[in-house]
Amino acid sequence: MIERQDSKSKAKNPRIVEKEADSDDLAKFDSALRPGSFTEYVGQQELKKNLQVFLTAAKQRNEALEHTLFYGPPGLGKTTLAHVLSNELGVNLRITSGPALDRPGDLAAILTNLQPRDILFIDEIHRLKTVVEEVLYTAMEDFAIDLVLGKGAGAKTMRLDIPRFTLVGATTRFSGLSAPLRDRFGSVFRLDFYNEKEIEKILHRSAKLLNVKLDEAACECLAKSTRATPRIANRLLRRMRDFAEVNHAGVITCDVVNQSLKALGVDELGLDAHDRRILEILIKKFGGGPVGLSTLAAASSEEAETIETVVEPFLLQLGFLSRTPRGRIATEAAYQHLGITPPPSNAKLKL
Repeated sequence: MIERQDSKSKAKNPRIVEKEADSDDLAKFDSALRPGSFTEYVGQQELKKNLQVFLTAAKQRNEALEHTLFYGPPGLGKTTLAHVLSNELGVNLRITSGPALDRPGDLAAILTNLQPRDILFIDEIHRLKTVVEEVLYTAMEDFAIDLVLGKGAGAKTMRLDIPRFTLVGATTRFSGLSAPLRDRFGSVFRLDFYNEKEIEKILHRSAKLLNVKLDEAACECLAKSTRATPRIANRLLRRMRDFAEVNHAGVITCDVVNQSLKALGVDELGLDAHDRRILEILIKKFGGGPVGLSTLAAASSEEAETIETVVEPFLLQLGFLSRTPRGRIATEAAYQHLGITPPPSNAKLKL
């Protein structure tokens, strides 16, 4: 028997996460800054063009949009695109995450309460448990759920039909998805990092929504330190607003940005103290490498997974780090950024 997800069951089952009324100021900020349409959504031009075609075709046929998967680094707008699709199609959006779906019944409770053409958004979909993922297979292909009632020789199988819905998945680890799940998505899109002009547009839009004055020079200064990521751009803008309101009469200038970033430990390229510490350990303790990930993690008292998934991607993007079969190596650009003279042996790593 499947429990339907009413207000009581939601309270009893905290594993099911749904978008509800904003509960704190941060959620209100995020909601206010989140674009609601393709017109407002900045960047990812080719992705938007293709999505608009698929969306328009689905609306003309009065069908649900095909299941869609977004993958790429965190903070690039995967969740925002799910909201945009929901708004453009005029359907409900239900939100959950892979780790939140602990049992098949959790997923079944959500699916049986969907309306035709609704969107179910699963963040971190690569973290779905196998037993939950297997229920999702028939739901995506046949729009039905197969349930096993009872145990042992007396067990019976029952199939429940569900509305034709659209599954939108988001993941930062595309390779972490199983092939059967990956192949069931009709559209797969990779989100790329944003260029500085796109980040500047996002900052100007967010500053207007936050009712804060951001001059052009300050916007250019701030855009360089956002790691080409909208989420970081909006986060830093909120911090700039705090500094400006307390110390600079509410106006964000280039001087305010530079002073505030220095106070936050963020440099002109967006590296924070943690990023620089990893580079300094690699250079000063291990002569620039090569050094293995586990050794670097032990020397920095940091988890290897954190270095590999959080720190390294941006350092690789900047060309400050090189991965080789022998281990990690700091490039000449990393030495220059930290103001350290590179040894002659690192000359081959020039960019």
